[in-house]
Amino acid sequence: MSDESAAAISAVRRDWAAEHREKYLRSGGTEGHIEDLTPVGGRPFATHCLLKYTGRKSGKVFITGLTYADVGGEVVVCASKGGADQHPNWYLNLINDPVVEFQIATQAFRGSWREPTGAEREKVWPFFVDCHPFYQAYQDSTERLLPLVMLKAGSRVPVFQESDATGIRQS
Repeated sequence: MSDESAAAISAVRRDWAAEHREKYLRSGGTEGHIEDLTPVGGRPFATHCLLKYTGRKSGKVFITGLTYADVGGEVVVCASKGGADQHPNWYLNLINDPVVEFQIATQAFRGSWREPTGAEREKVWPFFVDCHPFYQAYQDSTERLLPLVMLKAGSRVPVFQESDATGIRQS
């Protein structure tokens, strides 16, 4: 996918993503976890998590909403950026830190993350696409392999607040 196409898709989604993130955070996770994504080729009960990470250049804290699937007790997200030819900023920031914080509905965790490879990735990818079918279109639109990230919960942390984010992602 060209950078121009990715930018156009990003602009359309930006408002929805900001509203979704705000709803999730303001409700403490009672809203925003399950969303109807049928208008964009998803499922009517699509699951969403929040990912909290620190910017590798700015040092600011960001919170991003992502669709997820549960595989063997690990939360799986995809660094798709809507099928753009480059990785999303959240992923580039995440790979610099072995610790991750994420929230599922009304529960937040500090834990670890990893990327499945080989036979495991070949098993996880079709399951993830079955949960969120539009990711296959994202993969088909780019030459890069869309990274899958598996999050493993460790200790509990307080649910995320809007004030936790010292930076606002523009794209």
